[in-house]
Parts: sequence; structure tokens; C-alpha cells
Amino acid sequence: MSLTLKIITGMILGFLTGLFINILSLNNYDFISTYFVGGLFDIIGSIFISSLKLMVVPLVFFSLSTGVASFDKDKKLSLIAFKTISLYLLTTAVAISLGLLAAIIFSPGVGLNLTTSIEYVAPSPPGFKSVIIDIFPTNPIAAMAEGKMLQIIIFSIFFGVALRSIKDTNSQLIKIMESVTNVVMKMVFILINLAPFGVFCLMANLFAIQGVGVIGNLFQYFLLVIFVLLVHGFVVYPSLLYFFTKIKPLNFYNKLRPVMLFAFSTSSSNATMPVTLKTVTQDIGVNPKIASFTIPLGATINMDGTAIMQGVATIFIANAYNIDLTTLDYLMVILTATMASIGTAGVPGVGLIMLAMVLAQVGLPTEGIALILGVDRLLDMVRTVVNVTGDSTVSTIVAYSEDALDSNNNK
Repeated sequence: MSLTLKIITGMILGFLTGLFINILSLNNYDFISTYFVGGLFDIIGSIFISSLKLMVVPLVFFSLSTGVASFDKDKKLSLIAFKTISLYLLTTAVAISLGLLAAIIFSPGVGLNLTTSIEYVAPSPPGFKSVIIDIFPTNPIAAMAEGKMLQIIIFSIFFGVALRSIKDTNSQLIKIMESVTNVVMKMVFILINLAPFGVFCLMANLFAIQGVGVIGNLFQYFLLVIFVLLVHGFVVYPSLLYFFTKIKPLNFYNKLRPVMLFAFSTSSSNATMPVTLKTVTQDIGVNPKIASFTIPLGATINMDGTAIMQGVATIFIANAYNIDLTTLDYLMVILTATMASIGTAGVPGVGLIMLAMVLAQVGLPTEGIALILGVDRLLDMVRTVVNVTGDSTVSTIVAYSEDALDSNNNK
């Protein structure tokens, strides 16, 4: 049984178990409510959420540092890197903004009226000056201990730049960092493989308390994320492609179809990378020297689909818990999700780890992830299609700007 099928099975069983317990609770079966809903399911679900939060700091630090350190010192490549990263960050910022805008308009989650065990007290919003200053850490260890992710990201970039400057004389340190990154990624894989059990307990606990009435809100969230993903994938990308290169989007997407299908089936940008490289170079005509840099980099930092999910999920969770977000909070979500996309690895389910970081950044309860976790695996398939489409679009635009695109492939 594939991981996708396991998680879907866990979701369905959790849903049915929760509804069954919800019906029993109407007949005053306090034993089940106490020892299963408030006991076993709540404990396992909480441990799973804590495990997601556990992976945030090491994943961002090691992935981002090694990614920056891998940049070549050649001036030409530096210019290509600047163009590539700028486009990736631009599309990610647009993606998270679209997700937030759509969620603000349609307001998913309103009416759930959930409560959290952690009392929420809305902090006074700091001034813009304080926000900018607080992005830069004074103590990186303290920032990691306290989970201040923007500070961790800034330190990781700085560390990666310094690491890059000495990699010719101290390549052993680079290898150690890469080895640790691989270990962290293995931990992520182990955690994601345990997701079916976490999904079961979280869904069972949710529906045991909320009953069947919560389905409508989850369905609204699901459809809204799909809608924004389609808009970004089939409106934003073609617009950018035609604006910068004058390539007809229909021809581009016809050639990209195998990549999209493979991405949908694997839910992994990294697993799709060989197919993406082949298609971009042989079918679209991007110079291999450009594609060999832009495609692997995109698989690491270009997570537009995940950014859209984070935008919609943030508003959904805020509405579900009746927490009002300020304009500054929205800006912080955009900034945090955009910068966090650099440290997001292209493997199934890591978007949930980054969502935990975004929620913590604006003071929303992390346990709200339980609301969307059951359907996230299905959304992950579509998100990956959007991600690899973005990788291919940016690679084509950068190649065109460097006169490294075979125009005969795009007639």
C-alpha cells in the first residue's frame, strides 16, 4: 500500500471513528470520551504535531546553509543565480498573496468556533522599525531555541555565504553539512511515513468533538486551495512566460505534460527532477548549463504550491479559532512563507512542517494543523505539479534572458 493510500485510509478510518464516538457521546458514554478522545487520540495527535515542529529548525538551517554554500563563485553564475532566485521568490510571494486574498474573500473556517488548550492573547503589534530589526538575530542559538524562524533563516543564509567562501580550502566541512542534511531529510521521511497514524488520531479526535458539521468547512478549504493552485499554475505562470519570452503557453504546457503527470503521481519535486531536466533541455530547448542550476535549485527553494496552501490554511485556522489577524500579520505571513520556501525540501509532506513555522510566526495555535492534515496529502499532489511547472517556467525565462534557449523548440 502506497503512502498516499495509507494516509487516505487513516483519514477515512479516523473520520468514521470520530463520528461513531461523537454519536456515542450523545448517549453519555463518558469512558470513551475520557480515555480515547481526551486520552489516546489526543496524546498521539499532540506527539505527531510536536514532531512536526521538532523538524523545523534543523531542516531550515542545514538545507538553506548547504544550498547557499553550493553556489559557484563564478561571476556569470552569480548573475544567473540572482535572476533565478529573484524569479522564484517573486512567484512565491505572488502565490502566498493569492492564497491569502482568496481566503480573505471566501473566509473558509468561519463558524467552526474551535478552542485551544493554550489561551490566546493577541499581542500588541510592534512597529515597522522593530519588525525589521528583529529579523536579524543577536544570538542564533537563542533564536533556534525559541523558534524565531526569520532570524534562523537570516543566520542560515549568512552561514552559507561564509561556508561558500571557504569551500575550496575546507571542503570537508561542506561534506559534513551535506551529510547532516541527509540525516535530517531521513528523519523527515520517517516522520512522514508515520503520518497515517497521526492523521487517524487527529481526525478521530476532531470529528469526535465536532461531529459531521465540520465536513463542509474542510470541503470549502479543499476546493479553495485547488482553485488558487489552478489559477497560479494556468494564469500566473503563462502570463510571466509570455511577458518575458513571447513563447506560446499552450505549446509550453503540451511539452511539459509528462513532467506534470509524473509530479502528480510522486508528490515530490526531487523525484520528478530527472524528468524535469530532460523535458526542459530536450523538449523546451533550455541550455543544459542553465537547467542544471535552475532546476535543482527550484526543487529546493521554489515551493509556490506550498506557499498557496500556507496562505489559505493560515486564514482557515485563524477563522476556525476566531482569531483576528492584522495587516502586519498578513505581511509577516507573506514574508515568512516566501523566505521559508528557500529552506523547504522537495519531498512529500514537508509543507506541513513549514506551515507550523508560519503559524507560530503570527501567534496561531499549531494544533490547528489537525484541521487540514487529513486532506493535505491529496492537495500535495496538485501542489507538486504547480511547483515543477514553476521550476520549468523560471528556467525557460532565465535561459531566454541569457540567450541560451533554442527557439526552434518553441515554434
